[in-house]
Amino acid sequence: MITRMIYRAEFEEGQVSTGVKALESSEQAEQRVMQGELMTAAAYVWKNSLFLYYECIDVRLSPDEIAGAAVPYLKDWPGQSEPRKWIPMIDVFHFNEPADREHWLRKERVEKRVGRVAHLKPEMISSYIYYHYQLQEERAFTGDKYEIIAMHENLLFGYQEFPKVIEEPVVPGRLKTKGTPENWQDSRMDLHFQPWEEDGYLYFKPIEPIFAYYIGDYK
Repeated sequence: MITRMIYRAEFEEGQVSTGVKALESSEQAEQRVMQGELMTAAAYVWKNSLFLYYECIDVRLSPDEIAGAAVPYLKDWPGQSEPRKWIPMIDVFHFNEPADREHWLRKERVEKRVGRVAHLKPEMISSYIYYHYQLQEERAFTGDKYEIIAMHENLLFGYQEFPKVIEEPVVPGRLKTKGTPENWQDSRMDLHFQPWEEDGYLYFKPIEPIFAYYIGDYK
């Protein structure tokens, strides 16, 4: 079984550079990949935010087991009685999902693993999830096999690999309806996104990678 995990953390003020260097010099994530517990592990930084994406193989590892070197430099998140450094992000869209280990192994060399972020207008979050869940589970059209979009509050984090792999999902869809607009442009995703303050751009922007490891690179 392959389990895809996405977490967000936030660095303490003034600790971004130190925390990123600690992750870059740590062998923790790479060792987990080499040992066969992870298929892919990647980390990205944007402003004070740290994003962690990883694929567990027959285990369920915590973020501390992947990126523990960053923990001394991370803030505590409020909202629970026990202190926590990592927030699990909600998977709100993927074109494909792992059927098993063999299905999820990359068949061709990956040239680039990209993290990207965008903001939704808070009042459009439910609409965004509605349209994307329909598309996802109706299998309305195919798309990037390894792309996934996750959410925390109104912040979206997307993970992608290039070159893209486009193929029909193996796992059946969970809906028998036909509600996805025939023309996806009719969903008006342009009305869902909050413009970037610096340039008014909509949609996702790529962010800085820290590390990216894949099990196939160690054969």
